[in-house]
Order: sequence, then C-alpha cells, then structure tokens
Amino acid sequence: MNIALVGYGKMGKSIEKLAIERGHEISAIVDLNNKKKLFELSPNSTDVVIEFSNPSSAFENIATCLRQKVPVISGTTGWLDQLPEIESICIAQKGTFLTSTNFSLGANIFFKLNKWLSHVMRQFPNYKINIDDTHHSQKLDKPSGTAITLAKDIIKNHPSYNKWTLNASKEDQLKISSFRQAEVTGKHVVNYRSPIDSIEITHEAQSRQGFALGAVLVAEWIPDKKGIVTMNDFIKI
Repeated sequence: MNIALVGYGKMGKSIEKLAIERGHEISAIVDLNNKKKLFELSPNSTDVVIEFSNPSSAFENIATCLRQKVPVISGTTGWLDQLPEIESICIAQKGTFLTSTNFSLGANIFFKLNKWLSHVMRQFPNYKINIDDTHHSQKLDKPSGTAITLAKDIIKNHPSYNKWTLNASKEDQLKISSFRQAEVTGKHVVNYRSPIDSIEITHEAQSRQGFALGAVLVAEWIPDKKGIVTMNDFIKI
C-alpha cells in the first residue's frame, strides 16, 4: 500500500523504515520544509496518511487530508481539545480517521487493564490513585497524552475522582506527576496506595519501534473502514 508521512521526526523516520520493511511504499513525506506538499495528497497516490507532527500543526494537517479524501491515522498529542471539530469534518467528508495517544500494542492492552482495575478498585476508596508519566526531555506536551488517557479512564470508572491535575490539592483530584529525562522513550505507572499496601501497574516502552509498528499495523487494517474508528476497534479483547 501507499503511505504518506506527515511529520518526519524520530517517529516518522521509524515508521518509514518499518513500512518499507513490510513491503509498503512511501508516497510522500511532508514536514515543515515542504508543507505545500500536503495539498498534493490524494486517494490516487496515497492509501493512508500517518500523521506524527506537533500540537500546533496537527489540526491543519489532519483537516486538510480529510478534505482531500485521504484516510488519516494520527499519533500527535497535545491538540485533542480540537478533536470534536476534526470528527465533524471527517463525518462531513465521509472520510476515515483514527487518533490514539499511544499506538503501542502493549500500551493499548495496558489501557484496557487500567480500565478493568479502576472499575474493580471503586469498591475500595481507601486506596488513593496517582499516575507517574516519564518521557524523554524533548517531548513537548506535559502530561503525556497516554497519561491523560489513563486518567480519563480512571475518572470514568472510579467515583472518588472527577478531574485530573498536575498539582492535586483536593481529594477528588487525580494527580499526574510528569517527569522529563534524557533517553527515556516512555514509562507510565498507575499507583493504588493504601495505609497497608499498594498495587502498581506499569507500561514501559523499550524503544520507538513498538509505537511505529502499531501505527503501521493500523495503517494496514484501516483502508476498508469508514468514519471515526479507534484502537478499541483494532484491538478487540
């Protein structure tokens, strides 16, 4: 299949390498140096766009591709307050769109485990919950999109919390602690602590390859899909 890459940082380069190894063609590479090329993308030459850019340009990138009738997979985080508008554009264009805060297959299984555990632990309010989010120092958004996804899923399932925050000062606030360190691909820990014991679940990425592989696998799966699809549609457990 023909894959266009929008955003050509470390993730874009990892995706390019894996896609070629799996027998795909890279139909276009769009980055800050050749943004006009974005407007040349079309279903005639591109089966799917994989977008890993930055929070300031993600909305424009995705909206342009959808209006040009090209399916889009996006892994950019930090822009999701604009997601409802992108979903409206996708529906109006009868297009295809999937976004995820994390394309790692292991991380998405971790999301499901987090949902299950938070549902079980609602019976035991003496356990207090917090999330640790550790990434490389170049990551722009803080907390990470993955940490926010974990927090939102806990809030949906656990009645003790109604919002997440970096500086929790109230009992009903779920604290996310974000750390930025050199050479850390990504690590997320969800802690349940009581006065007598603790429960901890962890996902740690060893390299970017897991994120890249997940994105390419979704690209292989998505061409016959329509509308707004999610990683839950892709990974059925």
